[in-house]
Amino acid sequence: MGQRRYPECVAREGKPRLRSLEDVVALPRRSPLAAELQRALAAASRLHGLRSDLSPVPVVATATISEAGAYRFRKRDPIDLRVSRVGGRSALGFLHELGHLLDHQIFYDRKTRSWASAVHQAFAPWRDGAALLEKRVLPGGNSRQRYFQSVHEVWARSYAQTVMLRSEDSALSQQLDKLQSEDDAHIWQAEQFAPVAIEVELVFERLGLRQLSLPLAA
Repeated sequence: MGQRRYPECVAREGKPRLRSLEDVVALPRRSPLAAELQRALAAASRLHGLRSDLSPVPVVATATISEAGAYRFRKRDPIDLRVSRVGGRSALGFLHELGHLLDHQIFYDRKTRSWASAVHQAFAPWRDGAALLEKRVLPGGNSRQRYFQSVHEVWARSYAQTVMLRSEDSALSQQLDKLQSEDDAHIWQAEQFAPVAIEVELVFERLGLRQLSLPLAA
C-alpha cells in the first residue's frame, strides 16, 4: 500500500505585508457560488486586511451536506478553505471559515497550538464580551457542544456575523435577518450581539488592519 499523500500547504514568499483580503484568498471563478462569495469577501475586505506572506489561499466549492465549510491547515500553514454549495448558507459558511483563517494567521503558538482568539492580547476585550453571549446549542453530543463553544469557534461565528452586519450589502443583510428570524443556532440576536460586533471591529483596529475609519459607537 502506498504512503498517504497529504494536500500541499499554501506557499509563503518574502516578508509579511499588509494586504487586502482579495490578495489573501483565491475564490473559485467558475463556481455557481462565485458571485455570492465575491460579495461576502468584498464586505470583509471593507472592514480590514491581513498582514501576511502567504500566496493566495484557495477557496474550494464542495457539495457536502455534513458541514457548511471547513478550514484545512497543517501546523501554521493553510491548505484551503472549503465551502458547501448545499443548504443556502454559502456566504455565512465562507465568512466563518475566513474567520478561522484570520485567527490562525494572526497568531499561532507552535508549542501550545493556540490561535489568536484564545491568547492574543488584541482579542482580550472581545473574549470578555463574547463570554457574555448566550451559549447557543446544536443538536448532538457533548463533544460537539464543547467544540461549538470553543473560543476559536465562537470567534469564527462572531466574525461572520459582524461582517454580514456591517456589510451595507442588501443581500447579506437579508440573509442575516432571515437567520435571526429563524433563531439559527450559529447566529445571535441583534440587540445581544451589537456590543460584540464593536469588539470584533476593534480587534482589527488594535492590530493595525482596519481598511476604513468607521464609527464604532453602538
